Amino acid sequence: MLSFSRKFLLMIPLALAACGFTPVYAPGGTGAQLQNSITVQAPNTRDEFLLTQRLEERLGRASEAPYALNYTLRSSRANLAVDSEGSTTRFNIIGSADYSLVETGTGRVIASDRVDNFTGYSAAGTTVATLAAERDAQQRLMILLADQIVTRILTTDLQ
Repeated sequence: MLSFSRKFLLMIPLALAACGFTPVYAPGGTGAQLQNSITVQAPNTRDEFLLTQRLEERLGRASEAPYALNYTLRSSRANLAVDSEGSTTRFNIIGSADYSLVETGTGRVIASDRVDNFTGYSAAGTTVATLAAERDAQQRLMILLADQIVTRILTTDLQ
């Protein structure tokens, strides 16, 4: 049984190579082609700034690029836990982003989709602590959404 497992593990790279699999960041891979080649839509709000910041961390920053990334961002807050006095003690921030990757020269949409996620925070004893926890949760949500967008873009066929 052990020798079968070793043979199988050794054959996986060969099978992947035979089906045309290319690692994302290998020369010629999607990641290598898109690195520093996408202009991300300019942010207008704090959430959009956080999303754009993370997208540019992952994809690189480009001013004039062959691709443009546009997005529409939405978020809402949901009350989750209420104590015996009627005060909400736990919140979720639910967010979604519709995005499209566009070839700037032709206007052709290469990829478009929606990503959704959520994050939570607790209402602490003070207003300042609760506001800080909310801002931190909002930042985490924008990072989650940006990472989902990048993952989907990197798995897109650019042809």
